[in-house]
This record gives sequence, C-alpha cells and structure tokens, in this order.
Amino acid sequence: MDIRALVDRWHEAVNTHNLSAVRETASDPVVVSGPQGAARITPGEFADWVTRSGIELRPASHHPITDRVMVVEQAARWPGSDDWATVATVFRTTGARVSAALRFPDLEAALDFAHLYTALAATEGS
Repeated sequence: MDIRALVDRWHEAVNTHNLSAVRETASDPVVVSGPQGAARITPGEFADWVTRSGIELRPASHHPITDRVMVVEQAARWPGSDDWATVATVFRTTGARVSAALRFPDLEAALDFAHLYTALAATEGS
C-alpha cells in the first residue's frame, strides 16, 4: 500500500472513531509522541487514546520524505473547542501499517525531525 493511501486511511479511522480500523492501521507496537511524551503502545492502546482524546485531525498538506516516511500538516481540534490548531505529524509505515505517529507543534519542526531521522537511518550499519 502506498504511504499516502495508508496515512489517509489512518486519518479516516481516527476522525470517525472507527476503533477496529484504528487497530488495523497501527503496527504492534506503534510508536507515538505528543505533548505528553512518547511511548511504544499496542494497537488497542492506540484505539483507547483515540477514544479518550476525542481528537479530530484534518490533513492540510502532505510532504513525502521517503517511501516509508511522510509529514502531514493538520488542523487539529479537541472536544469542547471550536478552535482549530495547526500541528504536524511524522508518519512512518512498515508494511501496510503505521508504525510511528509523532506529533509536532508545527510543520517546520516535523520536517526537520523527519529529514534528520532519514539521514540517521541511512547511516545505520555503516
């Protein structure tokens, strides 16, 4: 599956709170990060987070980095708020699943991290 299609499927699952689809799009474990820290969690724990957070994420722009890494700028809104915030997420995929979803406060920070990550991964084993 191409990364754009997978990331779009992930957004649809999160935004519709389709918990079985959320579990199906996440690898085991999936690495997540955000304002409250980072963790390796199971797809079930990821589905629990979707339920607890109630977040809605609308993709605004897609920035492919490699065939497995993409940055997506998003409009984010949480329950009880009419205001949308701009955030960005670095997605890494493994096979047909999202294996990392790392949230950043803005597009520039996410792109900087994604480029550093791919440069570091390219030197692994050398």
